[in-house]
Amino acid sequence: MKVAVLMGSPNDMDKMKPAADTLARFGIEADVRVLSAHRNPAQVTALASSARDEGYVAFICGAGMAAHLAGVVAAHTTLPVVGVPLSGGALNGVDALYSTVQMPKGIPVATVAVDGSMNAALLVVEMLAISDERLRDALAEHRREIAG
Repeated sequence: MKVAVLMGSPNDMDKMKPAADTLARFGIEADVRVLSAHRNPAQVTALASSARDEGYVAFICGAGMAAHLAGVVAAHTTLPVVGVPLSGGALNGVDALYSTVQMPKGIPVATVAVDGSMNAALLVVEMLAISDERLRDALAEHRREIAG
């Protein structure tokens, strides 16, 4: 089971690393890539279109400003897509938040807080835990740890 963790720029790596680290903590492979919806649209489309056949179970997409990455991925897959609006630019992530959350009907993108890549990973783990008892137990242990 693997999750694609995508970001639009190499500069986003520090903000997206918590997603990969969190997935690893739960024993889920993170395929971390820099792919831009604007600079690499053919590669983004190819990955999203073939992801299910290649063993992916979800996408976590981080992008700033126009933040089209999560929406482009969601348009080309039926796997869950979690968008992470990233801070930066003149509006410090508010533009990315609006862009990520305002998807048209029929093409959902779950959206977390600005720079919230750890929560994006936890949301994916929760989705997978619906049918995976090991992950369900690991999540329960994680909640106990952060509570006390």
